[in-house]
Amino acid sequence: MVRPSSDEVFRAAIVAEARGWIGTPYRHQASLKGIGADCIGLVRGVWRAFHGEDPEPLPAYSGDWAETTGEETLLDAAHRHFTAVPVAAMRPGDVLVFRWRPSLPAKHCGFLVEPERLLHAYQSAGVVAEGWLAPQWRARIAGVFCLPGRA
Repeated sequence: MVRPSSDEVFRAAIVAEARGWIGTPYRHQASLKGIGADCIGLVRGVWRAFHGEDPEPLPAYSGDWAETTGEETLLDAAHRHFTAVPVAAMRPGDVLVFRWRPSLPAKHCGFLVEPERLLHAYQSAGVVAEGWLAPQWRARIAGVFCLPGRA
């Protein structure tokens, strides 16, 4: 019998927590399971399940927040609070950060919940949903990160 490592147990707990958000309505700037969340709110909510509070205060942001400044606000925050992982080494439980176009800052995120499955709050879906990590999503990955706190 193979006993899962503490890292595998932690990752499974992250995936289970993230999946608990499925069906939460999409709400810009929200982060309450079952009530409303956007992509950042989903990641914040899962973070809070393991760490108790947000890693830093989040200022209000508009729908085009990253496009107006050109700054890598989301990637910079991910580097401050998570551990970067090579794309080729991503595993279930990791946070994926995406950019819509190569010339734009990254401004979307979600969780890898299986090797080819993405869970994210996506405005056009209207809810937190799980789906295939299709080639067009994979091509947009700007960074992969793991939550701190592995036992």
